[in-house]
Amino acid sequence: MTLSMYDISVPSFNRSLKGLRNVLDKAEAHVTAKKLDPNALLLARLYPDMFHTIRQVQTATSMIHWGCALVVGLERPDLPATEATFADLQTRIASTVEYVKGFGPDRLNGTETNKVELKFPGRTMEFTGHSFMLEFIIPNLYFHTAMTYAIMRHSGVEVGKQDFLGRG
Repeated sequence: MTLSMYDISVPSFNRSLKGLRNVLDKAEAHVTAKKLDPNALLLARLYPDMFHTIRQVQTATSMIHWGCALVVGLERPDLPATEATFADLQTRIASTVEYVKGFGPDRLNGTETNKVELKFPGRTMEFTGHSFMLEFIIPNLYFHTAMTYAIMRHSGVEVGKQDFLGRG
């Protein structure tokens, strides 16, 4: 059985987004129950040189936008990073869910061999659509969603593996 570009991307994107929603819901409930400043969790990081929670969520959702857009030949979306609250992050996740709906099998399948260039200051990374999704987008998505989960767990939020997996 061959997995299509749609099969390797959109179901993982949707499950990861549901996991982020679950984790952030529990984090917000934790803040409310413990009467904490929300920034105690929103700006928390695992180590000083790592992204804080807000930036982890922003990066995870950006990966999804980039993955969908670049494999079909669109420009890399420039997403503003203005979120500052749990509600803002949930809105960003919801808008990403809506964005993904525009990339069905008819749009993603057949993009496996498309050339993808990811440009950063001083560096360009080149991929095929397939390698871009499997070697860059999905690993980065999982990393940043896992870091969000880890920050919350480390901060005492009662989240579990099922929450992370989008099943909680």
